[in-house]
Amino acid sequence: MKLFNTALARYSALLVGCSSLLVGFSTHAEQSSTAQKPNVIVFYVDDLGYGDISPNGAKGVSTPNLDVLASKGVSFSDAHSTASTCTPSRYSLLTGEHGFRQNAAILAGDAPALIRPGKATLPSMLQKAGYTTGVVGKWHLGLGDGSVDWNKDVKPGPLEIGFDYSFLLPATGDRVPTVYLENHSVVDLEDTDPIEVSYNHKVGNRPTGVENPELLRMKADLQHSQTIVNGVSRIGSMRGGESALWVDEEFPDVFTEKAVNFIEKNKEDPFFLFFSFQDIHVPRLPNERFKGKSTMGPRGDAIVQMDWMVGRLMQELTTQGVADNTLVIFTSDNGPVLDDGYDDNAAEMLGEHTPAGPFRGGKYSIFEGGTRVPMIVYWPGKTAHTRSNALISQIDIYASLANLVKQPLAEEEAIDSLDVMDAFLGQTQSARTYLLEESAGTVALRKNNWKYIQAISKDKGLPDWLGNKDIEMGFELTPQLFDLTDDVNEQTNRAGQYPKLVNALEQKTQQLIKNGFRHTK
Repeated sequence: MKLFNTALARYSALLVGCSSLLVGFSTHAEQSSTAQKPNVIVFYVDDLGYGDISPNGAKGVSTPNLDVLASKGVSFSDAHSTASTCTPSRYSLLTGEHGFRQNAAILAGDAPALIRPGKATLPSMLQKAGYTTGVVGKWHLGLGDGSVDWNKDVKPGPLEIGFDYSFLLPATGDRVPTVYLENHSVVDLEDTDPIEVSYNHKVGNRPTGVENPELLRMKADLQHSQTIVNGVSRIGSMRGGESALWVDEEFPDVFTEKAVNFIEKNKEDPFFLFFSFQDIHVPRLPNERFKGKSTMGPRGDAIVQMDWMVGRLMQELTTQGVADNTLVIFTSDNGPVLDDGYDDNAAEMLGEHTPAGPFRGGKYSIFEGGTRVPMIVYWPGKTAHTRSNALISQIDIYASLANLVKQPLAEEEAIDSLDVMDAFLGQTQSARTYLLEESAGTVALRKNNWKYIQAISKDKGLPDWLGNKDIEMGFELTPQLFDLTDDVNEQTNRAGQYPKLVNALEQKTQQLIKNGFRHTK
C-alpha cells in the first residue's frame, strides 16, 4: 500500500527493536518554548486495563516508554473512563458530558455521526483558544447522516465538530469498511472499484468467515465471521475498495507517521492531537517486529507495540523542540477484555498477569475494572513526580483545559466536566467527590471510596453477543454498595447495612443525571 511504503521509508532508521525511545527525550531548559499555551496530546488506548502497563504492575510485558512518563509525571491510581465501553467514553471525553445524554452505545461501522455539527466539543473549544486540532486513529463515533456513500465526501465527521485534520479508522479494526479515511475521503480509493458496505445483508463476493473458515488466520465468533480482509473475518459486509484496504500489521507505522507529520507541520503554534489507538482492541495483529516481545501472545505484543508508538511520538516532540511546552495525557477508553470475538489465546497466555490489576470486572462491566484505567499526565516543569490517588474522570479533561487556556464555557457546554487541573498536575490529591460510572446495563456512583450500583430492571437482558465475554458484569436486581477502602475487589455488598446511604446515593445519582455535575451542588 502506498501509505505504508511512505511510513516504512521514514522509519527505516528507527525500527531496531522495542526498547524505550524516550532515552533521548529531553526536558532541558534549552528546549523550553516561549508559547504561553501548551500543546496538548491525548494518547487514548483501546481496551487497556489498569494492570496492563509496567507502572501499574504488569507481568509478562514491559512498557519502558510509559515507565519514563510515569517516573517524570503524575501516575493515577483512581482515574476513570466514564463508561466501560468505547463509544460512550469517547463521546464523553470529546464533549464533556456523559454518553447516556446522547444514548451513546457501541456503534455499527456505518452509524451516523453521534456528535452533530454545532455541538460544543473539546477540539472546537481549543480552536477558539487558537489551537490547531487533529485526530489520528480509531474513531467509532459515527460518520455522515446515516447513509454513507464511501465513494464521495464522508461528512459530517471530525472536521465538522472542531478538528482541523483527521486520519481515521472509520469505526474499529473488527468492522468494515476496512479502509482509512483522511479528512473526508477514503485513502487510495480508485473510481473503478467503488465501496459498498452493509450491516444487514451480504454484498459482493468476498469470502466470509462463515463460508470460508479455512482462509482465516484466527478463529472468530459468529458476530465477527462476515467479510474476510487480511485473513481476518470482520463484523459487517463489504465489497470493492481493493486498493484502499488496510493491512492491520501496518497500523503502528501508518498512524504514527500521520501524527509525526501533524506535529512537524504545526509545531510553531499551539496544537491539540487526539491520538486514538486501535491497540489493544481486537483483532490483535501486531507488526512482525513486536511479535514475541511479551510472554502473552498477540495481546501482550500489542501492548509493547502501543508503548513503542507512545515513545516514537514523545521522541518527535523533542526532535521538533516542543517537548517542554507539551502537556501529555495517557489513558484508556475502558477496562480490559481477553476474549472479544477472536481466538488469540489471550486468556490462555496470561500467566501471572492481571489485566485489570486488583479490580473486579473489565470491559462492559459496572465493577471497577470496567472504568478504572491507567492515566499518566506529564508536562515538563509543571507536573509533580508523584503517584496520585485523586478520584479523576476523563470527562474532566475538557473543563480543565478550558480553564488552562482561559476559554470560558457556555452554560450548557461540557455539563459533566469539572476543572481539576491542579490534580492533573499533581499539585493536590483532591479532585472529585462524586463520579459516575456507566456500563451497558446500569450506572454506578462513586462518593469518595463508597460505590453504589443501581439495580437493573427485571426486563433488562444482556444481548447474545455479550453473554460469552467471561466478564463479571455486576448486574443485580437489587442495589449494591461497596466500601472500596477495604474492599477494592467489590466482594461485600453492604447495601443492607446502610439503607440510608443507599437512598442518599440513589437520589444523588438521579440529581446528577438530571442536572449534570457543573450545575449540581
